[in-house]
Amino acid sequence: MCGIAGWVDFERDLRRERQTAQEMTGTMACRGPDDEGLWLAPHAAIGHRRLAIIDLAGGRQPMVAEEEGRELAVLTYSGEIYNFEELRAELSSRGHVFRTRSDTEVLLRSYLEWGEDLAEHLNGMYAFAIWDPRAERLLLVRDRMGIKPLYYYPTEHGVLFGSEPKAVLANPLASRVLDLEGLRELLAFVKTPEHGVLSGLYEVRPGQIVLVDRDGLVKRRYWRLESREHSDDVATTVKTVRELLDDIVARQLISDVPLCALLSGGLDSSMITSLAARLLREQGLGTVRSFSVDFAGYTENFKPDLTRSTPDTPYVHELARFAGADHSDIVLDSAALMDREVRAAVLRARDLPMGIGDMDTSLYLLFKAIREHSTVALSGESADEVFGGYRWFHDPETVSAEMFPWLASPALSAHAGAERLFHDDLQRQLDLSGYREERYREALAEVPHLPGESGHERRMREIGYLHLTRFVQVLLDRKDRMSMANGLEVRVPFCDHRLVEYVFNAPWSLKTFDGREKSLLRAASADLLPESILQRVKSPYPATQDPAYDEGLRERARELLDIADSPAARLVDWDKARATVEEPASPETRAALERFVQLHHWLSRYRVDLAL
Repeated sequence: MCGIAGWVDFERDLRRERQTAQEMTGTMACRGPDDEGLWLAPHAAIGHRRLAIIDLAGGRQPMVAEEEGRELAVLTYSGEIYNFEELRAELSSRGHVFRTRSDTEVLLRSYLEWGEDLAEHLNGMYAFAIWDPRAERLLLVRDRMGIKPLYYYPTEHGVLFGSEPKAVLANPLASRVLDLEGLRELLAFVKTPEHGVLSGLYEVRPGQIVLVDRDGLVKRRYWRLESREHSDDVATTVKTVRELLDDIVARQLISDVPLCALLSGGLDSSMITSLAARLLREQGLGTVRSFSVDFAGYTENFKPDLTRSTPDTPYVHELARFAGADHSDIVLDSAALMDREVRAAVLRARDLPMGIGDMDTSLYLLFKAIREHSTVALSGESADEVFGGYRWFHDPETVSAEMFPWLASPALSAHAGAERLFHDDLQRQLDLSGYREERYREALAEVPHLPGESGHERRMREIGYLHLTRFVQVLLDRKDRMSMANGLEVRVPFCDHRLVEYVFNAPWSLKTFDGREKSLLRAASADLLPESILQRVKSPYPATQDPAYDEGLRERARELLDIADSPAARLVDWDKARATVEEPASPETRAALERFVQLHHWLSRYRVDLAL
């Protein structure tokens, strides 16, 4: 895992900029609490903070490849390469000599062998930068599904980069400006590829390489979802899905530090936990540890809502018994969720006011508790995007809507109205509905259709593509930020590109062959799960239902409304905010107040200039 940062400038000697480069790297300490490294050259400063997972002694970074005293390449890398052992064997057969057991050195040697084509050989989650002193060229690479983040900020004579915006913003060359376009992106709930929200800041797109040299900056895609004919029948497809998952989970169990599984009691996380437990037993490595989040009194006082029909805990405990997992519940109360220092840490981890509130805070606290026992966790994240698990995939009205499906779903409507507290004039300027429409058409134009594909199959391919390239990015980014803020590496087996490619091309009729959601995954998991979990309906990550949380949020908002010079006043209509504070509790009210509170703190703490 880890955090990376760096600076390339072709007009200044960066050996004289150690302090600034050190400050950029230092912002990534949360992602890499175990070690720190900084490499300086006339036109490149390469920084690294390490979370040691594999080859604890030999994987230090930045890692430099040398030959006869000449530096060939310098690598700073965040992530895991799951096929590094096969790559090591292939590279050894080609004459490469290794000094360590680390996947870092395999990645570095892969560059020396294949140049910028190295990414096509990788299986894993990664974001890395390679500086080639021979060509004075920087290579920025991000994994196919965008599991690991990577940002960059072009400057007049080079570029700044880092795992998170805070690394870039630590350099005085980076401005902190939010313009109208950035505010639209912040509120739209669409996660446009490459958009960094702040003016001048960009995110390396999943499956993208960014090259920077004296001639400028060039981007190219090395991977994208493609459509292919799927000729396998139901039985063969189910068998292939299971074989892929067996291989994926086995690879992702490799670790030199304690590992666990995140367990929610749903189909996805239960399948991963049960399969991990089986594989560990077969290898004689004992059982798997598992963790879940719960709220004080949640199960006893649970009330069904639009998205959740049952509480998680009874299913969590059933799966833990069934799989023989060593399980722990992490139980949180409203005081913990409203803790000022915790919420400040969440905002610092996010770098943006996402307005998700308790669902961010509870995930942060869950990961903080897990980090006391484990350094690596397996997650069931992304199965819904891959296999078609969300309820709106199966709602004809939502599917036929000419917009992003999650925005058409009543389940997420509260997040779609994030601008409701804004001044009327600003709302008209924003025109969020027009912005979402533009981004929707842009995404739809990318969808790779098969010749002759039409009707419902064509539309469901579009729905799948929108989720795999837009919606999943929201969730992966959240999981990465909350976990890495605690120095915890979370692996996502369902994002393995081989599985994603295979299931993306399975017809919708195959994905729902038993008349249910996630038919292929359910069939592939039949021997791993008790019947109750195998048949359980999708229930998303829980949100607290405690009235004390809503009241605490209202009190926090009232406090801020008394601050006359709040920077949020340029955006938020104070009269609307006061009226909302007094409204009865609802998902819409909570979402609006969460956004208001976070906006105030973000604008203040990040010293953001508004260019609206």
